[in-house]
This record gives sequence, structure tokens and C-alpha cells, in this order.
Amino acid sequence: MRPLALSGGWSRRRGVRVGIISIMSTDPVEDESQFYCKAKTYWKDVPPTVDGMLGGYGHISSIDINGSKKFLQRFLRDGPNKTGTSCALDCGAGIGRITKRLLLPIFKNVDMVDVTDKFLSKAKSYLGEDAKRIGDYYCCGLQEFVPEPNRYDVIWIQWVIGHLTDSHLVDFLKRCKAGLRPNGLIVIKDNMTQEGTIMDEVDSSVCRDMDLVRCLIRQAGLAVLAQERQENFPEEIYHVYSIAMR
Repeated sequence: MRPLALSGGWSRRRGVRVGIISIMSTDPVEDESQFYCKAKTYWKDVPPTVDGMLGGYGHISSIDINGSKKFLQRFLRDGPNKTGTSCALDCGAGIGRITKRLLLPIFKNVDMVDVTDKFLSKAKSYLGEDAKRIGDYYCCGLQEFVPEPNRYDVIWIQWVIGHLTDSHLVDFLKRCKAGLRPNGLIVIKDNMTQEGTIMDEVDSSVCRDMDLVRCLIRQAGLAVLAQERQENFPEEIYHVYSIAMR
């Protein structure tokens, strides 16, 4: 899932395609295997570029990274609950846009996980010299991925929770919690609807409202530490929020 645009009605992220997205009040995924298979097929056809990762909104990358950096820095300041900077995990990492510009400048090592192998292959050249500080490349869907226990200071999950069912998102967050080091942090950054859940049949993803996302976070046994809306994004895309938890 990537920045989701609205234009003349519900529309998908690469131009207007009205009528393919429907609003649901509960989890709309009826066939889990088809849900995940369709998403995997969709991303196989996406070019391994920054613009591809952002669904045609490559021009917002710097705004996104700067907002994320500001949000994250508040937890890295000196204090009794300061988050460490040894190792981070980039979930739904793609070619490593966030790894390269947000995580590697802060953390000594970064692991990357993505369901599309060609993205991770591209990352090795996209990251350049910094690729030597990548610990592991995991080619795996998040519904199956198990972070190594007690390994990560920060687990960054951006524009990808829509590719998990509600129950799988809860289970994944529980596994992430186990993967945190002392004072570690999980960050979700994603699109939020104003109300209800929206199903996108094109890339096989869902977009939830904040109340539901926070409910799922609580079910995972996590507490929200901070929540912030990303500023200066185009008006035509959904509001994007960062949520920090542990």
C-alpha cells in the first residue's frame, strides 16, 4: 500500500479509477489467500524505483522523510527511556527508500523485509556503499514474518499495514513487540480514512480509520506513545499519520 489519492470519488493511487474501492465497517477480507496472492501479483509489476514505491507520488519523498525524522528524533533524545540506535527493521521496505534516507543515517545496522524479491535485489545497488550495513534481507510477507527477539531498537512499518488482515496485523504487532530491545519502539506510518475501512481491489489492500488502528494496537498489547499527522502532503491524498508505540 502506498499514498492513496482521491479525485472525483474514491480512486486508486495512479490516476482516477472510480468504483473499485468500497467502504466497509468491518474487516472486508473474505478470502485471505486470494487477498495476499493478489497483492503479491500487483507489486511484481511495479517498477523498482522511488516513484514506483510511492505509487506515482515520488515527489513527496523528501517531505515524508523529513516528517518521519522529526517524529522519530523525539524518542532518541537523552533521558531514562531513550531509544537506542543499534539496529532497526524496515517493514515493507521495497527498494530501501526509508532505509537509505531515514534509518541508515541514524542506526548502525538495518534489516529489511519485503514480499517482492526484485525490490530487495534492487536495494543492494540503490543503497550503494551503505548496503554493507544491512544485516539481513528478508523476502517474506509480514503475515508470516517473525522478527528476531530482542533485536531491534526501532521497527518501522510504513504504507504496508493495509496488506494485512486485522487479525494478522494484531499478531504481527505482537511478534514485533517481542523483537524490541529495552526502550525499543514500533512506528506505524500509514493512510487513515476519516471513518470505516476502505478496500482497494487493485492492489488488494485495506485502509482503516484511526479508531480501528488504535484498537488493533491495543489488542496487540501495545500502548501508543505519540501520534502525529504528516504535514505538507498533497491535498488529494488521504491523511497520513505516524503512531509510535511500545
